[in-house]
Amino acid sequence: MLIESAAPLIATAATLIGLAAAVHALFNKRDPRSALSWCAVCLMAPFIGALLYGLFGINRVVKRVRRLQLGERRAPQPQDGLSPTEHEQIGHLAGLIQLSAALQQWPLTEGNRVTPLHNGEAAYPDMLAAIEQARIRISLGAYIFDGDGVGLEFIEALVDAARRGVDVRVLIDGVGAWYSWPRATGRLRRRGVPVRVFAPPKLLPPTLQINLRNHRKILVTDGEIGFAGGLNIGDRHRVATGSGQADVHFRFEGPVVGQLEEVFFEDWERAGGSRYYPLAVQPEPLPNQDARCRVLTDSPSEDMDKLTVVMIGAIALARQRVLIMNPYFLPPRELIGALVSAALRGVEVAIILPARSNLPFVHWATRNMLWEVLRWGVKVYYQPEPFNHSKLFVVDEDYVQVGSANLDPRSLRLNFELMVEVFDRELAHGLAAHCLAARGRSREVTLDEVDGRAFSERLRDAIAWLFSPYL
Repeated sequence: MLIESAAPLIATAATLIGLAAAVHALFNKRDPRSALSWCAVCLMAPFIGALLYGLFGINRVVKRVRRLQLGERRAPQPQDGLSPTEHEQIGHLAGLIQLSAALQQWPLTEGNRVTPLHNGEAAYPDMLAAIEQARIRISLGAYIFDGDGVGLEFIEALVDAARRGVDVRVLIDGVGAWYSWPRATGRLRRRGVPVRVFAPPKLLPPTLQINLRNHRKILVTDGEIGFAGGLNIGDRHRVATGSGQADVHFRFEGPVVGQLEEVFFEDWERAGGSRYYPLAVQPEPLPNQDARCRVLTDSPSEDMDKLTVVMIGAIALARQRVLIMNPYFLPPRELIGALVSAALRGVEVAIILPARSNLPFVHWATRNMLWEVLRWGVKVYYQPEPFNHSKLFVVDEDYVQVGSANLDPRSLRLNFELMVEVFDRELAHGLAAHCLAARGRSREVTLDEVDGRAFSERLRDAIAWLFSPYL
């Protein structure tokens, strides 16, 4: 009897909760499709819909930053600061510098050295050597920090650095921290290394947010040497093991290293860490180094869609070639349009993807939309194993973007990502050659192949594609 009398009150409360959640989605979601979907879920199943929206739909990551300094650095930069000679050197892509300057908070820096490091076999020894040689500060941010052989090597190196008086700080994503057991966070803390976890899911108080991950990979030592790219820390990126993932990481030297460390400390502060303090000596431009670099950040906060806009601008300025190597390909429609437009005006556009993905649902969803680019002359290639985790974007062998971002909704809208744009013909030429060599080993995907899929495959791929905004 009591339950029956309370039923109308429960129903009314659930309806009000669902309505409140729908209004919140209406006011806060930027994508009308996302807003419409959440409104429908919250109104059709008020209590369950509101619960799901609370877990997956709300951006709870509060940006804890130095407001005054960040405001000064984020001021628009209408002038690119290039001399007529420098304009001539950069050529038709000079307009891209002004586009990035208007969107991003950091200036374009000169006198940098950028060194590609292929796979964990090349990257990990260089990173460990930098940690072992550090004397002042080590800033390490990782999405995944495994507790296997490589992870243990890094833990030992970080512990040794802390014992010799180096200011060591380690930031690990709250979901990525659970990819291995025992977790690296506990091992580091027990041995005296300061660790912060970015937006960790918790039961008490309930914060089960699995979106809004910090997918950036950053290592900076003494403010002089920086590393960024796609490598997590673990044996998974040692290709020689037979089950490892191929990738390209990058070592940076020069003024851009200071930008990498500032990004790390913004994330460190978000995770409750102490404020950033600059070192007494900041990295100076290196002599006889031509790489011009700028950090590009993308996140669900005020940086949303900025990386996409810069990529679209670069594709629009391309004259000969656009090469994309990425593990996942579910780009926003604006980026699809830019790629198709470039192909239709005679630019060679090649997208190089793994033949076998580590995330089958993403691969299926991609298969469902490939016809949109294939029918207009964009070339798509499937690389043989090992699974390639590289994120490379090369335009005309003059301009590259390297870093952590995948070409999917999770990276471009839900994650905190970091890319570095580099104007350097030598680096671009080398990475273009790397992409073309991979293409030579790959199989071209044709429109007939995509259109000729069996009904069961088409149905599977289409259903996966429906969930592509959350893959």
